[in-house]
This record gives sequence, structure tokens and C-alpha cells, in this order.
Amino acid sequence: MSVAKSQTIRVALIGAGPRGTSVLERLLANWAAGSPPGTTLHLDVVDPFPAGSGHVWQPEQSRLYLMNTQSFYPTLIPEDPRLAPPLAGGSFDQWREARRRDGAGLNDAEKAELATLESNNFPSRALYGRYLRQTLAGLLERLPDGVEVTFHETTAVAARPFVNSTANSAGDGFDVELANGLTLTVGSVVLALGHIESRLNPEQRSFKRAADEQGLLYFPPAPPADVDWQSVPDNEPVLVRGMGLNFFDVMGQLTEGRGGKFVDAGAPGAGVLEYRASGREPKIIAASRRGTPYRAKAGLDAYYPGSITMRYLTEDAVDRFRAAGIQPGFDHDLWPLLHRDAFWAYYSTLARSQPTAIKDPAQFLADLEDALQPHAHTTTHWESSVGDLVEKHVVSSRRLNLRGLAAPLAGRTFASRRELDAAITAYLDDDARRSALGEADPVKMAIGALHTGRAILKSVVADGGITDESWLSGLRGWFESFVEGLASGAPALRSEQLAALARAGVVSFVGPDPKFSVDRAAKVFRAVSPWVHDAPAEAPTLIEAMSPANRVGMNVSPLLEQLMADGLVRTKIMMGGEGAPVQTTGLDVEPHPYRPLAANGSVTRNLYVLGLQLSAVQWGTAIAAEARPRTGPAYASGQRTLRDADEIARSILAR
Repeated sequence: MSVAKSQTIRVALIGAGPRGTSVLERLLANWAAGSPPGTTLHLDVVDPFPAGSGHVWQPEQSRLYLMNTQSFYPTLIPEDPRLAPPLAGGSFDQWREARRRDGAGLNDAEKAELATLESNNFPSRALYGRYLRQTLAGLLERLPDGVEVTFHETTAVAARPFVNSTANSAGDGFDVELANGLTLTVGSVVLALGHIESRLNPEQRSFKRAADEQGLLYFPPAPPADVDWQSVPDNEPVLVRGMGLNFFDVMGQLTEGRGGKFVDAGAPGAGVLEYRASGREPKIIAASRRGTPYRAKAGLDAYYPGSITMRYLTEDAVDRFRAAGIQPGFDHDLWPLLHRDAFWAYYSTLARSQPTAIKDPAQFLADLEDALQPHAHTTTHWESSVGDLVEKHVVSSRRLNLRGLAAPLAGRTFASRRELDAAITAYLDDDARRSALGEADPVKMAIGALHTGRAILKSVVADGGITDESWLSGLRGWFESFVEGLASGAPALRSEQLAALARAGVVSFVGPDPKFSVDRAAKVFRAVSPWVHDAPAEAPTLIEAMSPANRVGMNVSPLLEQLMADGLVRTKIMMGGEGAPVQTTGLDVEPHPYRPLAANGSVTRNLYVLGLQLSAVQWGTAIAAEARPRTGPAYASGQRTLRDADEIARSILAR
């Protein structure tokens, strides 16, 4: 059937951060590769924040906020010969090298950062935001014929479907209502919402209410760049709950952000810092379930250690499950393979870097290789065999305790918080030292194997690759928290800085498994650890050092709430142990491309989902896309988001 000459394909992209911009880029690339004659493409991009950088990556934010990946990692532009070629742009690292030479479109602060930023350094989020905006600008300068893009710096509050629209050839469309009163009539809607505000849980609501009533300060979960940190009083104690990545953002704003300075305490580059206070710092009292921050990232020249070759959890091993018609279980099938890889990475590195710790290293590795051989459905407890072998050959101080790495204070009690502070400072110094050793450190290489295994697991578990119960109790139940504490940490510089702050008395700690409360009579928040025999920590200010919960059932979004109320989308329900239904964090969708299921189980046509709201069918959705590595393997999960964006674009354009 011929296409009417006046036909316009209209698309609303809701969210203009990296994921929304990826869909825009893929729409342009696929359109340029061959558009139907006589048609035009109109893209309405809706986001209250400037497009490209969106909310999280605004170039105007503090330069103290660092990315959690090195310069060589992130990209907005795919490098996949199977996809339509991009019209402009490249990876962040390619942009970094080009802007370092010419400085085009950069301010003085950005030029100064680029002057010393190398491929394996951690850039500021502000600089990545500049890359995103410049990359989008480059795409807009090369718009193909027949394409128009309109930006709306406002919020979408509703998307209501109607039938027999002329908005696109599929027939169905949406009226997208904006907060500024405008209504967009489009044929397709893409939800690339990213991080959105979330309702507080009952405890958080009680703390907020107590703060309002008692004149205390309570900072609920929020993106760090959204918070007015200057409202935290100077010199007063402040409780900070959470010691993940957001904690270091809070720490930086309340120390360096107040005029303090970190200087080398010993030889330059030795990793031991001294903090010189400005006098304006609050007294930070930090708490988390583990009692310690995440372990720092190792100093590597690639995202995955070059010395690590996965031997057990491999893409071939995963393919064998698929070929045999087996839906693997996480605890039964996948973790035992990855566990073996972590063992081998640790002990092979130990044999290479500290051979005196092993009696007859060559024989030990040969015996270990034999003990680690996986035998499908065997009843042999291979961990016991490996344990006996390790006990025979390896000095006790160098034996791997994998679970212990993620909980360094487990099983320990402390007579005072001063004693606890000393123990955590020693842990931070040791962890930073290990990070500096990079591929020579056995602990960091065991973690490197776990980190590499995540790239494989992401593809295995996606789209129902494991059972609901396995997803809930294994992958999300224990492994996610375990591996994040080991492999998702901040740059080692942050551990060095935190140790310096602890030595300077600016930061102290509460201890593991803290319990928080409000003393209304004393008008303070309190935190106490059952493992620390000291008086409770008290402060008139409590900061939640975490992002809003990524749970679609708790998110505060007028658009999501309307779509759910109208039955156009629903939260995914999984069946847990003994058949109990469990509400998951993400939307229920049909792959591929990802389109939401309506309340009645039908697919909502011409509505697409990308990114964080896919957390019930994809694991590890926080990182958008990995540039193609210069060396080493390129895992399928690395550019998954970009391929998802391409699938959405091709579906919209009926390719």
C-alpha cells in the first residue's frame, strides 16, 4: 500500500537524559539509512531539564561529584556494525581526546579538568554532562532531510491513547499532556524516565514528621546535586545513613565543599592523605548495614582486569544450558561457576605475586584446577575439596574468605566507637593500598572475576532467563548486595580521603547493623550498633545518603501514576518461594522491543520503555552503555541499552 505524501511519523520521547537521547540518536540513524518516500519524522522531546544531560548529568553541578566509571567506559553512541551507522559523535573517551586538543565549547573549569584527565581517570559528572550536550548538539547539526525535533522543557503528566489516529501508520496514537498545558498528538511514546522521585517509606516519613515537629533537619533520599548542602550547619554533628556511592558525594560537599583540602601525607602518590580543615566542617557520623563503605575500585587500564580470563562462568557454558533446554537457577547453576572463577582469580594471582605464601605453587595450581572442574549435577561438595587443598598449601593469613571481603567487620565487637574508627581507618588504608596494586593484588582480582561475571550474568538472567524464585531469592536476594559492596565502589581516592577525614576527627562511624530513632525529649536523632559498646551517636541532623528508590510502585511521577491508574502499565509480579506473589521493582513488559503489559495482560501498543523501569527484566540497569573496549572481550551486555534503543527506533519506523 502506498504511503500518503503528507504522512508524518510523530514520536514523544519522555526523558532527555542519556537513554532518551540514545533513542533520538537511533531514530536519526535509522531514518538516514532509509526513510519511506514522502514521509517526515517529528520528534517531541519532553524533559524539564536540558536535553542530553537531563537531570543527573547537568554540566553546572559541582565538579566534586565524580563518575563511578573511568573515562574509557561510557558512551552515548553505539559501535556495532550490525546497527545503522551514527550520524555524529563517539564515546566519551574519544570526545575527551578531541576536546583536550581544541577546547571547543568548553569553559575554563572544563578545560582545566580535561588537562589532567586521562583515559583511566574518573571524570566529574559535570564533564560527562558536557559530553552529552555536545554530542546531542552534533546530532542536531546533522538532522537528515524530513526530520524535525522540538524540545519541551516541562514535564509530561499523562499519555492517553486513542484509536484511528493519523499520527502514524500503525493507527493508534497518544495525546501526551504536558504540565505547561500543551497537548502533543503522537503516534508513539518512549518512556526514558531515568531516576525519578519516590515516596518515602514508613520510617523515613516518621523521621521527616519528627524533624518538622521538633525543629530537626532531615534530608530524605535525593540526587546529591539537588540538595542544598550549605543548609547543613557548620561544626555540628550530623548523622549520615548509607555508605554507598552517594555517601562520598555527601562527604565531599561537607568537606572540600566547605573549603577543606586534602594533601599528600607522605611520598606523592603513596595513597596516604592528610586533611586540612577549613573550620566549617560538620562532625560527620556515618552508618550503614555493613558498617563500612563499599570496597574501592582497583586501579586498572580497562573495565575488566586483563589478567582475568573467565574459565567457568563463560558465554559457552551459558549456551550449553540453553542448548540443553535448561533454565538455570542462580544458586544451583550460575553462582557455583562464578564462585570457581573468583577462587581461581585469587589463587592464581597469589601464586604470581606472592609465591612464598603457597607451598609448591605450581603443584597447588594444578591440583586446584582439577578440584575446580565443574561436573554437572554432581553431589560432590567441591568447596570442601578446595578448602582442604588450600589448607594444605596456603598460609592461613592468605586464604580467601570471599563472603568476609564484603563484610569486613562481621563477627567483631568493639569496646568503643574510637576503637571502631581505628579499625575502619585501617580497613580503608588497606583497601586503597590493594587498589593501587591493581592486577597484582589477589583480593582485587577475585573481585575482578566477580565484576567480569556480572557482564555475563546480565545477559543470562535477562527476560526470564532464570526462574522468578531464583531472581528474587538468589540474584536480587543476596548476590546483588554482595557483589555491589565488592565491585561497585568509588575510586580509591575516595577511600584515601575518608581515611584522612577519620584520622582528622572529621568523620567517625556508628558500626554494623545500626538502629535509628528520634529522641524527642533531647531533640536529636540517634543511631546505635549492637556490635559497638558505647553511647549512641546523636545529632540534630540526619542525611539519607542514597538515591530515591527505583521502584515503580513507589515512584512519584504523574505520568506513571496516570498510566497505572488507566491500566496501560502494571508492576511486574513474580512468584517467590511456595508460590507467593511478590511485587518487583519494575514494569511488566514484553520484549523485544520493551512494551508494557496493560492491567489485563495485553500489550500496550506504541508505548516503549527503556532504562531503569526495566529493572524486573534486566539486571544492572543503572549503567547506560559501555564503549567498545580497546582490548579484551566485548560482552553483549555492554551496549545492551543502545541495542534496546535501536530496537525501539526500528519498531517505531517499522523497519
